Amino acid sequence: MRNKHKKKFPILERIRIEEMVAEGKCLARYENMVIFVPGVAPGDIVDLRITRKKKSFMEAEAVNFHELSDLRIEPFCEHFGICGGCKWQHIDYDTQLHYKQKQVKDNLERIGKVALPEFDPILGSAKTRYYRNKLEYTFSNTSWLTKEQIQSGEEFDRDALGFHIPGRFDKILDIKHCYLQPDPSNAIRLEVRAYAKANGLPFYDLIRLEGYLRNLIIRTANTGELMVIVQVYYEDQEAMQKLLDHLATTFPEITSLHYVVNPKGNETFHDLDVICYKGLPYIHEEMEGLKFRVGPKSFYQTNADQAYELYRLTRELANLNGDELVYDLYTGAGTIANFVARQCREVIGIEYVPSAIEDARINSQINGITNTTFYAGDMKDILSDELIERHGRPDVVITDPPRAGMHQDVVEKLLQVHPNRIVYVSCNPATQARDLELLSAKYDVTRVQPVDMFPQTHHVENIVLLTAK
Repeated sequence: MRNKHKKKFPILERIRIEEMVAEGKCLARYENMVIFVPGVAPGDIVDLRITRKKKSFMEAEAVNFHELSDLRIEPFCEHFGICGGCKWQHIDYDTQLHYKQKQVKDNLERIGKVALPEFDPILGSAKTRYYRNKLEYTFSNTSWLTKEQIQSGEEFDRDALGFHIPGRFDKILDIKHCYLQPDPSNAIRLEVRAYAKANGLPFYDLIRLEGYLRNLIIRTANTGELMVIVQVYYEDQEAMQKLLDHLATTFPEITSLHYVVNPKGNETFHDLDVICYKGLPYIHEEMEGLKFRVGPKSFYQTNADQAYELYRLTRELANLNGDELVYDLYTGAGTIANFVARQCREVIGIEYVPSAIEDARINSQINGITNTTFYAGDMKDILSDELIERHGRPDVVITDPPRAGMHQDVVEKLLQVHPNRIVYVSCNPATQARDLELLSAKYDVTRVQPVDMFPQTHHVENIVLLTAK
């Protein structure tokens, strides 16, 4: 039952949007109150409907535009503003880079509170479209309809193969063309959808948990190799065989074709068997002559070209001369560890996901790298006195933690072990700044290098070089 006493906020008229801030939102002010607004640009003059009010800030949505910012450009995707991806398509790329650099600077200064050098200019991505090597699409039998579609009164096909609407696990937007992944990604998705419709394969019902087709994953590689994974809710060998044979015939460029039967309540399949139906059970990415094997469950940076730039800069800041013992924390599939192995004496890689460590060892093996050792387990447990006694005190530590940053026990261990240099790669400058403040007891920040991995979004990576005092 709707709450009749729910407070309705008045419309704020002709509010000027001032700047872009965290999470891709913009900031405005009204009577000394800060307002956060999505989907606008600095310089827009808009009417705002308040959606949430707290003591120190408000959230709002723009309901009317009086003047448009000079920073605005025409979005190139018909799904912009609905699907939830590429939220910055409406501002030009140079402006995106400006605000990403500012985001890093604001976080490090405001949260880190440590002495900082002059920042290196952010390194932009050469590709601003079709830069991803992996996309996951979800099937649904109740596709999201736009306001215009609903108001038209027409009947629409409700089967969808696309992306989750932000904040709605049960609603999928049917995607016509996505500008994130290069060919033949769009063609494969559209063909799977058309085949399913023509052959009566039921699209999954995300509420009732029924239907056949659940998920489609497409992975492209800079070697030209191509992986497709079809995920279904239940076993139907005949239906699956016909679908996969059709895909293999229509797209002979698929080098790794898989399926997975997932009867669980969610789409994750890290704990399920993935069946290789045709081709090799993996694809390869390449970097400076090194090959990295990518399986259905493997992690690999989704912007491969820019990942190379990120790792190149990481190696540059590590300043390796061939004699160092390097610890690579949160090593993932050992990409950085194997990438720097030729420039140092030995690399010790640590990662909590066992399957990633298996990939890391394979990546060393297929590249003939013999000076790497990998451990799987919780970082704060594995990075122990015993490990350091066995392998020695590291000269350099490279750390690339998840968005939450490093556990305090890990930070304290680094302070205790006290390597000469720490190269800290982060996908979240806010938690990186928090860790830098803790490390400042024994380290100075001597380089800061932002890197843009995800054009058209607010996300930014940052590399910091810490030098022992």
